[in-house]
Amino acid sequence: MKKAFVFLATGFEEMEAVGTIDILRRGGIDTKVVSITGKPVVEGAHGIAVQADGLFETVDFSNADILILPGGMPGSNNLNACEPLKELLIKQYNSGKIVAAICAAPLVLGGLGILKGRKATCYPSFEPQLIGATVVEEPAVTDGNVITGRGPGLVFHFGLAIVQALQGKTVADEVAAGLLLA
Repeated sequence: MKKAFVFLATGFEEMEAVGTIDILRRGGIDTKVVSITGKPVVEGAHGIAVQADGLFETVDFSNADILILPGGMPGSNNLNACEPLKELLIKQYNSGKIVAAICAAPLVLGGLGILKGRKATCYPSFEPQLIGATVVEEPAVTDGNVITGRGPGLVFHFGLAIVQALQGKTVADEVAAGLLLA
């Protein structure tokens, strides 16, 4: 079974985190929620608290097929301030495995040089932080082993792009149909 990890920092965008988690689980992907705060419950940008499956410092990421960053503010900046997470993202990317970010969170990938020479999308006004990327205004963009999403209202596109990358188009289409998106 494919394995996904979604990282939560204080101030994450709730729709992007929970929507992505839900879509991936519907697609048969073992999806774990990881807190980078040192606490098992993380509060989102709009005051919604989410229980993580584990704390960053105790989770084994060696079998990760994808690492996912939900956006939101100040959540994206908090993700970007987590050096161990950034080291993990670089290792994942350099091994040819998938990294994904939505909304403001692609700024983390941009700062790491992961977006250089790739098409990417993000929430409007964060484009300058996608260093080296060809920025496109699409709901979700897959370019090699990098997936980016534009924002909360487009979380279904982002989640389905991940399902398609890990499970194939047929499974993604089945999940979309079950969500009445197809």
